[in-house]
Amino acid sequence: MRRTDRLFALARLLRDGRLHRAEDLARRLGVSRRTVYRDMDTLIASGVPIAGERGLGYTATAAVTLPPLNLTLPELEALQLGLAAVERGGDPDLVAAARSLAAKLDATLPEGRLPPAAAPAGLALHAFAEASRGFRHLPALRAALRARQKLRVAMPADPAAPLRVVRPLRLDYWGRVWTVTVWCETTEGFADLRADLIETLTPLPQLFADEPGRTLADRQAAAS
Repeated sequence: MRRTDRLFALARLLRDGRLHRAEDLARRLGVSRRTVYRDMDTLIASGVPIAGERGLGYTATAAVTLPPLNLTLPELEALQLGLAAVERGGDPDLVAAARSLAAKLDATLPEGRLPPAAAPAGLALHAFAEASRGFRHLPALRAALRARQKLRVAMPADPAAPLRVVRPLRLDYWGRVWTVTVWCETTEGFADLRADLIETLTPLPQLFADEPGRTLADRQAAAS
């Protein structure tokens, strides 16, 4: 069972208001008690109204639950942009609600989109408002992905290459931060660039075609 499905199943089981032991939940879901403990910690940290603790059991105290949602990357972008706008609005209650909702969204994203070694490190630790800076580049990145168009990217904070010419291969979302996987012609290698750290992004007139060793499939094979 995928982690997303398991978290939803846990929330649904607890919705009856009764006390559920971790052993019983683990047996129902076909996982270990340790997995249930981790999942319960995730749900509680994400703001799901659950009372209880390890060794005693868990119950839902109140809930407004939604069925599983399948979001496209543009839909996810729109949702995050809205949350960023609310977070900057200044109302303390809405700011707290926006951050809680963002945490719930993070908790239910699919796992394993890339092997752990390939996932950019520490992305979820950055401030919510800081991550929103990258949203302005997403339309241009999506357009370049569709057109297979080269980009000139300025990232002054990147000591490896503050100015790059890249071939965009894929957009990904990692805990409130968007990254673009590229083949970098400047460094002659693959890279995962954080959209929020891009200062300027310029589409170039050159288009690109797949070349051996420079495709998304090559990137995935190297990361496996």
